[in-house]
Amino acid sequence: MVFKLYSDVKPFYQDVYDVLMRHEAQNLVPLGNVIMGNEGGDKAGWRDPVNWFMAAVSDGMGVRLTAVMTPPYHLTLYATDNQFDGDVLALLVEGIIGTGFSIHGVMTENVLAEGFAKTYAAAKGIKHRIHKSQRIYELSRVNPNIPSVGALRLAQESDMAFLPYWDAGFHTDCFGSAPPIQDHAGDSRLAISSGKLYILEDRGTPVSMAKMSREMRTVCGVGNVYTPPYFRGRGYASSCVAAISRLILERGFAKCVLYTDLANLISNGIYQRIGYKPVCDSLDIVFE
Repeated sequence: MVFKLYSDVKPFYQDVYDVLMRHEAQNLVPLGNVIMGNEGGDKAGWRDPVNWFMAAVSDGMGVRLTAVMTPPYHLTLYATDNQFDGDVLALLVEGIIGTGFSIHGVMTENVLAEGFAKTYAAAKGIKHRIHKSQRIYELSRVNPNIPSVGALRLAQESDMAFLPYWDAGFHTDCFGSAPPIQDHAGDSRLAISSGKLYILEDRGTPVSMAKMSREMRTVCGVGNVYTPPYFRGRGYASSCVAAISRLILERGFAKCVLYTDLANLISNGIYQRIGYKPVCDSLDIVFE
């Protein structure tokens, strides 16, 4: 087996794209990032591949393990066909340590996440802990019985009066903290210009948001789902996610994919009622 480190996203894309596509929904995050980097569009902040960690472990049969990290976010992994052993993990960890990259956490399918975390922590002499237990869901048909509240529309420049604060609220809910509001302003403007951020309005009042993220060959992600606390409990999140999911399917994608925090029973219940079904569970593990 061989560990290969990449400094250019294009050869990395060539080597791992077809492998990641074997489980397109499961690989929403790493696959979406690799596609984005290869296309060479926006390179602001974490989106610039020059700052990424990209590596693969291969043998005579091809790529066995794919690793990509877009700092400050955690390392994401995919074991080809979800099959791996200790030798593959040991070689990846040895390669990472040899490069000098600092890995603060890993987010991937449960068994692989735990295996990598134990191997890496033992090699570094550090501790690790589970930060968040997640579930990846996919949907191919929206439940027609979901009540419709409000109307979905594209986000626009006038929404900048509140969007950076909603984005900060989303990050605080998901990650426990948020960057300075100026960073959220930049992200919100980018989302508006991309034409992928949608606002749910109820009688002219913005009440919820969701974004199309990581458009791939047959699936499209749903992200940044957020309803301000004042408007929660009124069915807005259900309506917003159901509406954007219908829109994605109408545009020709076979499936919608999203991540949830398993500790949030309300959001998991909402998504399942809409028609989302589990793909696999994922762990977000941090190193201390």
